[in-house]
Amino acid sequence: MACHDKQPDDLIFFVNGKKVIERQADPEELLLYYLRKELRLSGTKYGCGVGGCGACTVMLSTYDPVAKKIRHHPANSCLLPICSLHGAAVTTVEGVGSIKKRINPIQERLAKCHGSQCGFCTPGMVMSIYALVRNHVKPSMEQIISALDGNLCRCTGYRPIIDSYASFAKEQTCCQLRGTGQCCLDQEELGCSSSAGVRIRSGLCNPAEFLPVDPTQEFIFPPELMRMAQEQQKKTLTFCSKRTTWISPSSLKELLELKAKYPKAPLVVGNTSLGLNKNDHDAYHPIILHPLRIPEMQVVSITDDGIVIGAACCLAQLRDILMETIPKLPNEKTKIYQALLQQLRTLAGEQIRSMASLGGHIVSRGSAWDLNPILSAGKSVLSLASNGGKRQIFLNDQFLAGHKHADIEPKEVIVSVLIPYSTKDEFISAFRQADRQKNAFSVVNAGLRVLFSPGTDTIVDLSILYGGIGSTTLSARKSCEKLIGRQWDDQMLSEACKLVLEEISLPPSASGGKVEYRRTLLVSFLFRFYLEVLHGLHQMVRTGQELHISISREAARNFWYAELSQDKMSALGMLQSGVPQGVQVYQDVDRGQSPQDPVGRPIMHQSGIKHTTGEAVYIDDIRPVDGELSLAVVTSIKAHAKIKSIDISEALQVPGVINVVTAKDVPGKNGNDEEEAFAKDKVICVGQIICAVVAETLTQAKCGAKKVKIVYEDLQPVLAIKVTMHLLFLDAIKHNSYITEERKLEKGDIEKGFKSADKIIEGELHMGGQEHFYLETNSVVVIPRMEDKEMDVYVSTQHATEVQKLVASALNLQSNKVMCHTKRVGGAFGGKITKPSFFAVIAAVAANKTGRPVRFALERDMDMLITGGRHPFFGKYKVGFMKNGRIMAADFQCYINGGCTKDESELVIEYIVLKVDNAYNIPNLRVRGHACKTNLPSNTAFRGFGFPQAGLFVETCIVAVATKTGLPHEKVREINMYKGVNRTAFEEEFDAENLWKCWKECLVKSDYHSRNAKVEEFNKKNYWKKKGIAIISMKFSVGFNATYFHQAGALVHIYLDGSVLVTHGGIELGQGIHTKMLQIASHELKIPLSYIHFCETSSTTVPNGKYTAGSVGTEINARAVQDACQILWKRLDPIRRKNPKGKWEDWISEAHKKSISLSATGYFKGYETNMNWETKKGHAFPYFLYGAACSEVEIDCLTGAHKNIRTDIVMDASFSINPAIDIGQIEGAFIQGVGLYTLEEIYFSPEGEQLTLSPDTYKIPAVCDIPEQFHVYLLPNSCNSIAIYSSKGVGEAGFFLGSSVFFAIRDAVAAVRKERGLPLDFTLNSPLTVERIRMACDDIFTKMIPKDKPGTYKPWAIDIS
Repeated sequence: MACHDKQPDDLIFFVNGKKVIERQADPEELLLYYLRKELRLSGTKYGCGVGGCGACTVMLSTYDPVAKKIRHHPANSCLLPICSLHGAAVTTVEGVGSIKKRINPIQERLAKCHGSQCGFCTPGMVMSIYALVRNHVKPSMEQIISALDGNLCRCTGYRPIIDSYASFAKEQTCCQLRGTGQCCLDQEELGCSSSAGVRIRSGLCNPAEFLPVDPTQEFIFPPELMRMAQEQQKKTLTFCSKRTTWISPSSLKELLELKAKYPKAPLVVGNTSLGLNKNDHDAYHPIILHPLRIPEMQVVSITDDGIVIGAACCLAQLRDILMETIPKLPNEKTKIYQALLQQLRTLAGEQIRSMASLGGHIVSRGSAWDLNPILSAGKSVLSLASNGGKRQIFLNDQFLAGHKHADIEPKEVIVSVLIPYSTKDEFISAFRQADRQKNAFSVVNAGLRVLFSPGTDTIVDLSILYGGIGSTTLSARKSCEKLIGRQWDDQMLSEACKLVLEEISLPPSASGGKVEYRRTLLVSFLFRFYLEVLHGLHQMVRTGQELHISISREAARNFWYAELSQDKMSALGMLQSGVPQGVQVYQDVDRGQSPQDPVGRPIMHQSGIKHTTGEAVYIDDIRPVDGELSLAVVTSIKAHAKIKSIDISEALQVPGVINVVTAKDVPGKNGNDEEEAFAKDKVICVGQIICAVVAETLTQAKCGAKKVKIVYEDLQPVLAIKVTMHLLFLDAIKHNSYITEERKLEKGDIEKGFKSADKIIEGELHMGGQEHFYLETNSVVVIPRMEDKEMDVYVSTQHATEVQKLVASALNLQSNKVMCHTKRVGGAFGGKITKPSFFAVIAAVAANKTGRPVRFALERDMDMLITGGRHPFFGKYKVGFMKNGRIMAADFQCYINGGCTKDESELVIEYIVLKVDNAYNIPNLRVRGHACKTNLPSNTAFRGFGFPQAGLFVETCIVAVATKTGLPHEKVREINMYKGVNRTAFEEEFDAENLWKCWKECLVKSDYHSRNAKVEEFNKKNYWKKKGIAIISMKFSVGFNATYFHQAGALVHIYLDGSVLVTHGGIELGQGIHTKMLQIASHELKIPLSYIHFCETSSTTVPNGKYTAGSVGTEINARAVQDACQILWKRLDPIRRKNPKGKWEDWISEAHKKSISLSATGYFKGYETNMNWETKKGHAFPYFLYGAACSEVEIDCLTGAHKNIRTDIVMDASFSINPAIDIGQIEGAFIQGVGLYTLEEIYFSPEGEQLTLSPDTYKIPAVCDIPEQFHVYLLPNSCNSIAIYSSKGVGEAGFFLGSSVFFAIRDAVAAVRKERGLPLDFTLNSPLTVERIRMACDDIFTKMIPKDKPGTYKPWAIDIS
């Protein structure tokens, strides 16, 4: 509604020290879009739109006129309404520092420590730490880690980010290399078993070069805002748009009057709940009340009854208050505060904690909200007010359930919350388990409280509340009532578990799935609470507090004075990760190498500084051009159906909508031979694009898209590789639904091999898919030129040539009229090879139809819905082996879920078949591979390209053999590993020498055998927590199995001032390709790096480039750059000979006068590779890369949580052109692999709709998931005669080594099962999530929960592997 009764106020705030006055502020406009579109500050990025990734982080500074204090805090600008900013100062990454003015030490250190790769997440990282440092000049390492809780990075693996910011900490960390007493930053020579005759270096940056921190150089809080805060304390602020009015009252009285007038109006403080609904154009609120300036709602006071917290106080303030208060109070009074603090440390990220209010957390009553159960259990009291008066109610289970007699009236507001002190006879605990340790909604949370009769263990009062089970927090009220008067003993526990499971039920079809796991957590948490209370009672007795227990004195003394057994003690406490520390060791350049020559040195990423300042431009950062339209797509809601009709009439009536584009509007070919750009007659998956709406703004386009009406006729879908229960869809294997013909390899005589074996085992492995989750979503800007039907296509892609080809084909043009441009890509990992071409076609067709430029930037949920990901995998094995563990024969059947079109599935299944042997020489082997066709979005290329699935499969077989023989896993691996010069199953020759060097080096560096013994000792002493350790070897094939995939071109210009411009066909994805190209040009032309520049990858300069992928993008383009530079160097020969002591600039000037061309095209034909599937022989890959990794973990058997204690990686990178980039690639790939194998899980409904479409529901690794000790060693004295400068491509190889964490967890689970007498020949499917870990640790609690028979219900999600 509009402001009918008064003129709206001017919205006044500051951005980067500059005053902003918005006279017509729209309450629905969010800060992120305002910054990017109105203020043209594109450093703040769109990553997810739901506050889950941190890419949009800014710093907010506000002034409290009462306390006279300035507060700085990070915030997710994608959730912040601009109207909430009145009187605030906003700092974006541009305001922190820039290349044009000065860079901030925070930016400089992150860049110099190689903490950015693609750079898209980097501005958010900078802002999170900047806000911390503005509040704490010398923060602790715990504060630094906490500040990064809400920031995701898909590239780096986080280690260099943490290292760069450790330099700001008040306690300096030092990654002492084991046994040397030296720090990696000392840059000293360090020996290793393979380093004879070479120099070894550690550390990748030099802190001595860092700029000092100077707080005086930061923005001061604008004095004008201080005056405003004082003057406007009593003023009501009103901002209006056509639809919504935002009112910020200045007093509680006024708020209550407004609430009486508008009872349905929501109160918004941080907008962390309401803001998540912003994408739903149909859901809005006519009136929004903003109570942030009301003193009574900001109160913090310590009373005789407890702590009173204002409802508008944010969760970060609550945390800080508790941290300050707890040490000042007797321990017995702080039990609820300690429980709250425990939950606050893991709840959300720092940005959300700094925005979300306590009152909003309570009143929204989300099932996964972690504080409500403990606030309710602790008998917290809500102070309510309305214009009819004040009252208090308990924040109890009935309030949380929304019972009318215990709820808030529509006209009431929560003013404050009293959190009472605990008593000495009271015990309170909080528990939560999430898919990820931090910044993840709880799967289940709990608040439990027991009050004993003074001096006894007799229950007087008991509260048990759970979140994550129903739509809101649930109470086991009836169970608690039945347990009143009972003693706190094992019998009580047994009955409590039974009662709780009866009262708190979870239907088998419950939203969120994981039903049996969630049921198990109910009683697991109850058991842990029971033990915590027993331990607390013991502590009370031990400290002199007497218990009067209704049993004999002797029994009391024997029981109550005895501490819990070691077994039970191991159940106490949650796993908490420490501060990560890293070590990086690599071979140094020769002493004689020129200091100017950058090859072999850890040179900073060419765009590193621009990443940190936000000045690196990505596709959606390109400034809007005149007449530009925005595009939104309409996608299928059916997995398989005929399209009966498309009605666009209502969409065309939406204000701002210009047109709707369908398949009929494509002048040429609608896609390619395998896939349509626009679905025409039939849809074959949920998320398939049917049409597109173009409008003046994105909001209008999205609104128009919702108005398109499509009528379907359902067809039967195929969704899974193999169906394990009868459902309403088909499976691919049973219905012979395949994309390609079977791929098959055979080696030796498999039947003879099985006959010679001592034992034969059979088994299966299911492995889920993986989302790419690049931080920059797919984006394209198409600009038609004025003549000749030319089009400029700016696109985030790995394959510009394919974009050019498909756009030209769709528009019925020659390719020479389509110009593709890509400066950089904000992450890709294989996900931007095929799909961007179709997005470009859609935008280009729209631009062609309207004659106007079109921008198509996918929002996160749409990107995840449409694009597919890594192929889910199903493998069946039959393995014959000897008693000593030697495998004699193996028969593998491998299936992948390819989705609805071919895409890259044929290549992926081929690579699985070719690579499934990994490091193992199996003399008699048969491998059969099938790519299944299903009605899911097409899966595509992903880092590792089939090897992560194949490698895990064969390692599962190795573990199965080791289990059957009773031999150590590492011994079975060793006896089966390739040795010396050998041949693959497809007859390609290779030398396994470096495979063994990496293996042996990893055994030594990791101290494997000693630590393995310590793990076994730990496991003997701890029943409910176990450690595991595993070491994995790897043979990774680099590149493609056809020569033409390896060709590359380059163009090098030398200008008259001596400066050099390098262009090539490769695309910067974060892997540092341009940085290495500049290093190579510098080396070949013998000039400083400062002379050389790279502009962009464009089809106008280097045509017909192949896609940048397969780990070889850098080296093949490097060959082309080298070729061009050598041509130029040779042309300069006569000039140099005449003036050998001349300067470079003199040579160039003279060459120009001599009419010598200073421009050269370089070309690399490609590595000779081939694979003949008829003969099953070939030289399929250019070369092999070897590595090994050892990981140690600890698991919590009661919850399934795990922590990564340590990882050691040894990688055969040969001669590294840039050790910083290569080690960064190894670390980043490893953590991405950890995500695939232990964390990331995609869910599909039985109807084929993907259910995981945001960082809220799909969890990639965060800072909390990296190993506490992360050591990477590049194998010295290694060479590769094939690649440039004897280097190797390491972009993908580290990924599979993440499986070492998977197998370390499996080792821990095996220890659990062995101790409990359970079968050891078990299979753990991937990903090894908290659910799978917990349910594999079978115990009395997993046995007592109700089980549901598959096929008797419709599950929330299905298994598609």
